[in-house]
Amino acid sequence: MRSCRALCLVLLLLAGLCSAAQESTLVSDSIVPRVDSSLYPTDSTLRDSFVVPPPIVVPMRFDSIVFARHPFISFRNPVRLRESGHRAEGKESLFYAVMGLLLLLAIARSGFPRYLADLFKLFFRANLRQRQAKEQLQQSPVPSIYMNVLFFGAGALFLMLVLRHFGFAGGIDFWPLFGYLSAGLALLYIGKFVVLRLLGWIFRIPGPAEAYVFIVFTANKLLGILLMPFIVLLAFTDGSLQQLGLTLGLTLAGGVFAYRYFLSYTTVQRQVRLPFFHFVLYLLAFELIPLLLINKVLFRLLG
Repeated sequence: MRSCRALCLVLLLLAGLCSAAQESTLVSDSIVPRVDSSLYPTDSTLRDSFVVPPPIVVPMRFDSIVFARHPFISFRNPVRLRESGHRAEGKESLFYAVMGLLLLLAIARSGFPRYLADLFKLFFRANLRQRQAKEQLQQSPVPSIYMNVLFFGAGALFLMLVLRHFGFAGGIDFWPLFGYLSAGLALLYIGKFVVLRLLGWIFRIPGPAEAYVFIVFTANKLLGILLMPFIVLLAFTDGSLQQLGLTLGLTLAGGVFAYRYFLSYTTVQRQVRLPFFHFVLYLLAFELIPLLLINKVLFRLLG
């Protein structure tokens, strides 16, 4: 009886093992059930794949707070040094130019005292047309060239101060403008010298042409000296005193030019019969019209 029970138990165990070893005949469901997303919590940070650590707060010390607010001891940003071209806004260049012209005048006064004395005497004397009076200055070529250079510098500086007084040439630096005006005056009078000598040779009147050239350059040398006080007034004063210097300087220049034309006509008319109408035509053609054209070009370029 016991053997039968043991045999039945063994058979049951073997049957259970065989049924477990066989594959299941049921087909698995391919549709995976979806989970409703609304069941997730509303806070999206709980679903992040990583956690952002909180920033580390370094406690500020009292001295750091004080130094950070100090205008000269600040450690927040590095110090940046920006370099730019320096543009002088004072009157240093004008001062140097005026001092240079005064130095040239002082050298001429100490080096050629007799030449300057003869220059003033002969220009205002009635016998300027005489050969002996002219030879007193023509025999000194070095002082003559020196005084012409002084006239070009003084005339250029006076013109520049007048232009800037009326609001022209404000955007041009001092030394380039001074150089342009000096070179322009030099070219103007060198060209006049060549043209007058050529006209004297063409019309066979070298004597009157030479006398006229002598009067023109003598007046220029005197004008270069006489303009110096008015240049100083225009350069270093303002207000009514500057306006007074401008008015007197322009009046003086106009008077010297008018006297030069009168002296030129009386001198040339004694050597060559020259009607006054022809002399006026010459002044319009070679004196006034070129000046008006130059002024128009200057105002367009510098305005």
